[in-house]
Amino acid sequence: MRGMMDLRGKSVLITGAARRIGRSIALGFAAAGANVSITYLNSEKDASRTVADLTSLGVQANAIRADVREEQSIAAAITHTVQKFGGLDVLVNNAAVYETVRFEQITLEQWDRMFETNTRGPFLSSKAAIEALRRSNGRIINIGSLGGIRPWATHAHYCSSKAALIMLTQAMAKALAPLISVNCVAPGMISTGENRDEALIQKIAAKTPMKRAGTPEDVAEAVLFFAQATHFITGQVITVDGGLGLE
Repeated sequence: MRGMMDLRGKSVLITGAARRIGRSIALGFAAAGANVSITYLNSEKDASRTVADLTSLGVQANAIRADVREEQSIAAAITHTVQKFGGLDVLVNNAAVYETVRFEQITLEQWDRMFETNTRGPFLSSKAAIEALRRSNGRIINIGSLGGIRPWATHAHYCSSKAALIMLTQAMAKALAPLISVNCVAPGMISTGENRDEALIQKIAAKTPMKRAGTPEDVAEAVLFFAQATHFITGQVITVDGGLGLE
């Protein structure tokens, strides 16, 4: 039986990885030996700190300011990564926005903003990376959400954007096979240390079979699984929710 793929010397681009879950994913790849590019939009200081932490693990790393909503911006980030590292093996579409709004209060601007980042962003990033990923028999890993599978009443626009991302994952898996595998990691309640409502986190944790909220490291481990496992796995969604979706 073949073991997990060695990531030493591999090239990875992770969007929106200056902080929180994206940062943990980047650190996970670096710990596995991969060279890592991260994108950021407004978190320049956090991005610089993350790059310093990545390079301390003995790999090459850099941060690129890019707006995943803009075709030329994200395409330039991918081109820069390919030129710097000599190719691209894994694209992680992590950049996303999230907010809580009652359905009747969601504005058209909020709806469009959610889809621009959460759905259009991964589409544009993936499209721009196709040529490089085909050369490396690469992988695309989208960061979805349990909200794309289960409806949350006060997150209709967010849930809809993530449900669309799951369908995009499956469509791309068929369209880009056999050279590129495409999968999705769907986190549930994740405690990042920056969550505003700790009481809500604890309330949901109590309902979770595993009796805790998830961590960014839990999500990173699932992403690393898709990055290292057999290329024959494609079009799949792994929920990282401690069983919350079973309730």
